[in-house]
Amino acid sequence: MRKESQIRVLFPYADGDTIGGSHTSSLTLATQLDRRDFSPMVMLHGQPGALGRHVEELGLQTRRLEQPPVMAGRLKRGQRDASFPGYMLRAVPALVRVLRRERIDIVHTNDGGMHASWALPAKMAGARFIWHHRQAPDARGVNMIAPLFADRILSVSEFSRPSRPIRSVANRFEVVRSPFSLSPDLPDRKAARHALLSEIGAPSDAVLIGYFGALTPRKRPDHFVRVIHELRTAMPDRAVHGVVFGAEPVGGLEVEAQCRALIAELGLIGHVHLMGHRTPVDPLLAAVDVQAVTALDEPFGRTLIEAMHLGTPVVATRHGGNPEAIIDGQSGYLVDHIDPAAFVPAIRKVLDEPEKRRQITEAAARFARNLTIEAHVAKVSAVYRELAARPTPKHNTSGDGKEGMP
Repeated sequence: MRKESQIRVLFPYADGDTIGGSHTSSLTLATQLDRRDFSPMVMLHGQPGALGRHVEELGLQTRRLEQPPVMAGRLKRGQRDASFPGYMLRAVPALVRVLRRERIDIVHTNDGGMHASWALPAKMAGARFIWHHRQAPDARGVNMIAPLFADRILSVSEFSRPSRPIRSVANRFEVVRSPFSLSPDLPDRKAARHALLSEIGAPSDAVLIGYFGALTPRKRPDHFVRVIHELRTAMPDRAVHGVVFGAEPVGGLEVEAQCRALIAELGLIGHVHLMGHRTPVDPLLAAVDVQAVTALDEPFGRTLIEAMHLGTPVVATRHGGNPEAIIDGQSGYLVDHIDPAAFVPAIRKVLDEPEKRRQITEAAARFARNLTIEAHVAKVSAVYRELAARPTPKHNTSGDGKEGMP
């Protein structure tokens, strides 16, 4: 039961069958908020899916709003989503009524579609609006919309700071690292490796290089395939295998089909294995010799940190937020993002120098241990308290649209 003294925080999502890093981070936050001070609520848009079922399992207070349709992010647009005129005429008034009826103090959005859909209604209802940015610094929304509507822009990395905001965000931008639930009970690396080798039919002395993430153009699984080709060329006497764990987040991207064609073109059939989306991921991360992060504009990758925690060396592109997570040569390796052959020297060093491998994995694990759920929740909670303390127009619970307008 909610108390008047509690700060009411709304987390809206488009329901569906994909549960990504932004969902994991923000729902972890929602579940861990101190209920003496905060009352979180999840709003689900669209048809029921796996995300909604996951939210129910977490026991969070939930509302569903299938109609009217709202705007969707670039990768999730479909016929059911609202056009801009439809959004303005139907969705905006409905969302304003929801915010007033539920007496929401703060709207905290976590992906493109929800940012665009809730920015204006939050402003009209007199609620504070937090735009949690997990994309590149040149993303249109964070430069064009967030500077006008967001009371605070939270980001997972300094890299993601808006590059060309139409209005200064200097006093509203803050880096808050994602929360990681890093279990002290580590998987048995030998057993995990043996299971993976058996599954792909590779010899016991094979080199296992892992890709972990969605199959999207930005994460570049095709570049990973080329990395494996360069490794096999440089190490003809070793059985090098690439294992790709991930799936396309939505249909129609054709990324997997392109990877399969490239695997065949480079003669890598039987050496690069498309494993699909798997959970839990920890035993798989522990099974590989190296995680190769080929992504561009990755703000602060989850599996990168999880690998560091598990003792799996990471070789990543010197791009995006990767340099904020890895000190080159000390807690992992950073390489050129253009040439796939740039991965080869770093991976070989990890494979051939056991003492160096030990040093970087120990340093990486120390860094990962600082990215706790508790630290994340404390930092965001402080933002909530600061924003809620600011005077706002009174909530109008009747939904007549007369009160709380700017």
